[in-house]
Amino acid sequence: MKKICVIGLGYIGLPTAALLANRGYEVHGVDVVKSTVDIINRGEIHIVEPELDTFVKAAVNSGKLKADLKPAEADVFIIAVPTPFHEGYVPNVDYIVSATKAIVPYVKGGDIVILESTSPVGTTDMMESVLKENGVDTTKLYIAHCPERVLPGQIMRELVENDRIVGGTTSEATAVTVEFYKTFVSGEVLSTDAKTAEMAKLTENSFRDTNIAFANELSILCDKFAIDVWELIALANRHPRVNILQPGAGVGGHCIAVDPWFIVHAGGEDAKMIRTAREVNTYKTEWAIEKIKNAALKFENENGRKAKVACMGLAFKPDIDDLRESPALFITRRLLADGLDVLAVEPNISEHKEFEVVNYSEAIEEADVVTFLVAHKEFKNLDIETDLDFCGVTNK
Repeated sequence: MKKICVIGLGYIGLPTAALLANRGYEVHGVDVVKSTVDIINRGEIHIVEPELDTFVKAAVNSGKLKADLKPAEADVFIIAVPTPFHEGYVPNVDYIVSATKAIVPYVKGGDIVILESTSPVGTTDMMESVLKENGVDTTKLYIAHCPERVLPGQIMRELVENDRIVGGTTSEATAVTVEFYKTFVSGEVLSTDAKTAEMAKLTENSFRDTNIAFANELSILCDKFAIDVWELIALANRHPRVNILQPGAGVGGHCIAVDPWFIVHAGGEDAKMIRTAREVNTYKTEWAIEKIKNAALKFENENGRKAKVACMGLAFKPDIDDLRESPALFITRRLLADGLDVLAVEPNISEHKEFEVVNYSEAIEEADVVTFLVAHKEFKNLDIETDLDFCGVTNK
């Protein structure tokens, strides 16, 4: 196995491609966005992730990593494309289908085809069916699912150190794919079947979603009871068997905000708790919007002029530039749509196509109402008192 083709050069595909290239593999990266391909071929990056720039630059300069708009022949194909959902939270696997069709002219007997995209149960089998329908003899391929399990901000380290789950469509496919991952993963590589591997990733994110929903519901109740939720959680967590997560303005990111719906869609009425957790976290965002609007209205009534509202943070979590499914971005958009005068702040991006991004110190100086939506490090030493801290950044 010397050549690898990675389909999708986003938050998972590019770090994976760069890591493998630095491990000596010849990597052919594929993306449908030409500007992304051009940026990578210059040895630069189009996303923010610690250490990624160093890995990409070294990989490109060594000639081991090249990006293109089309796949190429390889020994290993890794599909790492988005898996969003359609209206009504129906899983959307269109990108996986397109990526699978794209590699049809290039796969050959003995190749490994890996799906890393977080997917509904049965997607890996569906991918095999797509290959068959397009004339590929899949009995000569090793097809498997290996979901990514990394934390944005620590991806380059966790790609190597985290345990991985590999589930093949056959036991032989599992064994061969496990051996491939062992060439660059120092964590344990665990074997299972494809459906269990798919469900494992969905379960991990649904577990976190449920725990965050508990914290978010506590924050709403504490607001009603005039209790400091941050102090409450800190005290409760002193119990040796209690570990409550931190509340926020909702839940974002491509994983936790999306994956539980894959289970709910397939599980129907039997997915009661997972559905409820999603609904609680969605409601928390709506609740935050009403709190901000009420504060702005109060200022206007007391001062006779419209309030300027500083929305501190747009990313879905601290210290990254990833805006996917971000509750902070959703809140900012809604406030703007409802006619509020908003100062949008996000230290990790320089611009946004929908509105101007303002420097955080400038926003604080101009704002009449300050709301903290994301606990970025730039916000943690600001001496500001506000009742609209949804992420605990002002909690000393």
